[in-house]
Amino acid sequence: MDRTLRAGAPGTPPPLGEHLRSSRLRAAMLVQQEALQAARDFLRGEGFTELLPPLVGPVTDPGGRGAKALDVDYYGHPYKLMTSAILYKQASLRGFPKLFYIAPNVRVEPEETATTGRHLVEFHQIDVEIADATREDAQEIAAGLLTRVAEHVWTAVPGLLSELGRREEDFADIRGGKYDVCTHEEAVRRLLAAGHPQNPDGEIDWTGERLLSLESDRAFFVNDYPKGSRGFYDREDPDNPGVLRNFDLIAPHGYGELVSGSEREADYATIVTRMRESGENPAKYAWYLQEARDGIPASAGFGMGLQRLVRFLTGLDALWQVSAYPKLPGAVTP
Repeated sequence: MDRTLRAGAPGTPPPLGEHLRSSRLRAAMLVQQEALQAARDFLRGEGFTELLPPLVGPVTDPGGRGAKALDVDYYGHPYKLMTSAILYKQASLRGFPKLFYIAPNVRVEPEETATTGRHLVEFHQIDVEIADATREDAQEIAAGLLTRVAEHVWTAVPGLLSELGRREEDFADIRGGKYDVCTHEEAVRRLLAAGHPQNPDGEIDWTGERLLSLESDRAFFVNDYPKGSRGFYDREDPDNPGVLRNFDLIAPHGYGELVSGSEREADYATIVTRMRESGENPAKYAWYLQEARDGIPASAGFGMGLQRLVRFLTGLDALWQVSAYPKLPGAVTP
């Protein structure tokens, strides 16, 4: 193996010019290029239309885990840089019932996330939305997408992956379409049994997510997060009040979450109620609520983190190593 491809401290990017000249970054970008081609080929083959996402808007996904949006003065109006284009995906469904973005996102993450290896301020998502779909429909597309990407990169650039220390057998289950499933409740129970103090009513925290990922040799879905742990747009299960019809897809061997998705709330009154329950002011979402009042289709969808996907494929230690222009939380860089 070429050790120069693995050189460098995982927590600290070198100066930008040095980073851009590194053989490791070049290898990662060649893998990313193949991953994007495979993703587009797969989604278009499934009947999806690619749209270019908005970069600014009057409101964006309120987010969670301490991440914040950046404000923009837009001709005297307070706009936001997109932390996620999910609200625009929903609004687009009447014209494009199966759509996807390769979407740039900006989230001002808490500074303590700089050392996780899994957070950047600027990142991209493969964002997918499907009208009149269930969670299971979205999971089928998410799994198929990951399987196609893994199969393609191992066919297109096996030498690069081998040089980066990846072994083909590590991807056998994914390439074979084999994924496990558990519920949030089951994941919490496993973490508590292992001595990790996971809140049963909240998101699985970063340490807990990593522990679950490390103990697994196969990618797996986590379903049914509790209401209140996710955004107002995640649909509550009508047959199981207090539980959301959502999911994460966790990569094995410590690489953590690759995908987050759900069925979406589409009923106007329910959306307003959920906004208020989560502490959001509905007045901020006037344009979105007007779309909901006019009739947003029921849907399901997900976002797959592109840099997290490339990190998993390459086996590198941190997301900045698979980003050409990395911006770590708390670090002011070009």
